[in-house]
Amino acid sequence: MSDLDVSVVICVYTEDRWEDILAAVSSVRAQSRPALETLLVVDHNPALLERLAKEYKEADEVRVLANAGPRGLSAGRNTGIAASHGEVIAFLDDDAVAERDWLRRFAEGYADPRVMAVGGRTMPIWASGRRPAWFPEEFDWVVGCTYRGLPAGLVRVRNVLGGNASFRRTAFDAAGGFATGIGRDGDKRPLGCEETELCIRLTRARPDAILLIDDRAVIHHRVPEAREHFGYFRTRAYAEGLSKALVARSVGADKGLESERRYATRVLPAGVARGLRDAALARPGGAARAGAIVAGVLTAAGGYVVGSVRARRGGAAFTVAAIEGAADDRGGSS
Repeated sequence: MSDLDVSVVICVYTEDRWEDILAAVSSVRAQSRPALETLLVVDHNPALLERLAKEYKEADEVRVLANAGPRGLSAGRNTGIAASHGEVIAFLDDDAVAERDWLRRFAEGYADPRVMAVGGRTMPIWASGRRPAWFPEEFDWVVGCTYRGLPAGLVRVRNVLGGNASFRRTAFDAAGGFATGIGRDGDKRPLGCEETELCIRLTRARPDAILLIDDRAVIHHRVPEAREHFGYFRTRAYAEGLSKALVARSVGADKGLESERRYATRVLPAGVARGLRDAALARPGGAARAGAIVAGVLTAAGGYVVGSVRARRGGAAFTVAAIEGAADDRGGSS
């Protein structure tokens, strides 16, 4: 196992998730392989910042700090990276809990010095207690979870998924931080793909870099009731199309859509066929799942077209931030 120190960054933005935040931190503090530190980065919410600072004032291994950049998840992550001291930085969503061996599985992945990132598997916790019958597993990325079609086991991938991921610090030295202007910003339109863009940028800067997913590094992600409805499904699929257009504009369509082509031509048709077969066998939700897959594809494609037009006209842009501020505290780059 790698003996690298691991810092955990959890970005938070609303007091509405207070209990979820406490549960996320508790899951990190209960790890079989302890984290060096847990950093709670608060996104421009002074009341939440003050409340968390009071909550963890006696916990030396938990640090609470304000997002030092523009509002949004990417800048929050960059703030956490800059303030952290670990040789590996792991990211956990504020409405998720990690299984006990989460960090141990991540650390094992870095035994090979070429490995620059290790991601894990994210399982949904549905607010209603069970998956909606119409909701296809192929679209679990809509609710921030691992979706059907991703390879199983310990495998090499183009990109990790941001809510359950880790990076070697030198990855940010090579490629810079997460791009602002592309990722989540509180409750605004649910854009994403900032980790995809970073991973592609990283492998261009370091062609020898290896990026892995280990599906034994498991977290459980809460899916609120509002996200179990088709309206959110459609909104999120459209936003994904917009985001993918930005990524393709930045890194080129070949790399930016490499994994998506396989997903669209193999995984989704198989999902439609499975749904129609279930419908023929009178199993609940089969036809609805097939229809949701088709609707999701068309909606995402529409978002991609709109996003591509905006990007060409210069109406959509994002900025890659250099990670600064922590090197002196660490006594140099690790």
